[in-house]
Amino acid sequence: MINALKGMKDLSDKDALYYEKIIKTCEEVAKNYGFNFINTPHLEQSILFKRSVGESSDIVGKEMYEFTDKGGNEVCMRPEGTAGVVRAYIEKKLDKNISVKRWFYHGSMFRYERPQKGRLREFHQFGVESFGIPSVYEDASIILMLVEIFSRLSIDFKLQLNSLGCSQCLPKYRDELVEFLDSKEGFCEDCLRRKNLNPIRVLDCKNEYCQNLLENAPLLINNLCTSCQKDFETLQQILKDNGVKFELDSKLVRGLDYYSKTAFEFISDEIGAKAAIAGGGRYDRLIEYLGGKSGYGIGFAMGIERIIAILEQKEELEKREGIYLCAMDEIYIPKLLQIATKLRKKHKVILSYEARKLAKHLENGDKINSKHFLCMGENEAKSESLFYKNLENKDEKVIQISDLENAL
Repeated sequence: MINALKGMKDLSDKDALYYEKIIKTCEEVAKNYGFNFINTPHLEQSILFKRSVGESSDIVGKEMYEFTDKGGNEVCMRPEGTAGVVRAYIEKKLDKNISVKRWFYHGSMFRYERPQKGRLREFHQFGVESFGIPSVYEDASIILMLVEIFSRLSIDFKLQLNSLGCSQCLPKYRDELVEFLDSKEGFCEDCLRRKNLNPIRVLDCKNEYCQNLLENAPLLINNLCTSCQKDFETLQQILKDNGVKFELDSKLVRGLDYYSKTAFEFISDEIGAKAAIAGGGRYDRLIEYLGGKSGYGIGFAMGIERIIAILEQKEELEKREGIYLCAMDEIYIPKLLQIATKLRKKHKVILSYEARKLAKHLENGDKINSKHFLCMGENEAKSESLFYKNLENKDEKVIQISDLENAL
């Protein structure tokens, strides 16, 4: 038997229903904020992610699905969504005039990491990217969009916030941090590698011993330039004014190298301690890193599998929908097909082509989460009617075929 690869799974049945609900909710909110859909390729040049995500990141160092294609090109299955959207922005020459563009996307991403609950090797993300707007009010709007999405999905969260500074305040802080790191011994191999490539990423280490070594490390939040400090204070005030609670996390640097200024993460304890369910920030430098004209960008990405896991844990009741139409004798199927064709102009209809006993049909209708159940037996055929049961409230009655539209 040929099975799915480890860390990759089919999205079907209940998970597929959750997926559709999450994406529909995200799309509705994103459109309300003025964002339009973009779909970028699953396969990109490897250099795109090496430049954007950063050589110091775990993604580039350990997790990319990378290979040489038949044309000799170094290519990679996309491990995240932002870089591809930025590439599209530059390729369309929208960076030349620092055009304002707001896009949302969703789809599969690929990382070779240890599979666990809510984390797979092929996983799905919903994300948004906003270009051409330097205002901190756009940062706030991006965060408020996520707050609205989680509110609609009834998901509790904690918002963690930090500022990663800019090209003015970051170099001085980096030198100060490296001096501190050099004074300590015992950092893990990942930290030693990160120290040489991007020392700020050392703060992101999850190793308990490394975290103890970092206890008195200098913090960027205390070394911000006047402009960054003002923007960060304004952002906090906007969130407070809109009733959004948050915590300042001075060691929050996100897992990617391209962030600057605002960085944020949404945390949930419903699928494990402090599990990140969404995160993002500002990446003004990334457009230039990828060969475009210096500009402005900010966005977020949300892990769909983690949201599905939370909804399943809440045992959220699925909304019943549609009609299950069936017969107790095959001779009635042609008549039911005519009925189904008419009903499908307004309703979702599942027509069973097999003759079964009433109890078995009821079981099947319930299994696929239908709301309405209609069945034709000998008595119903004679009286031009159908047996009806509401699978939600269990009401039963006989409905005349001529009155079906009014009765449903």
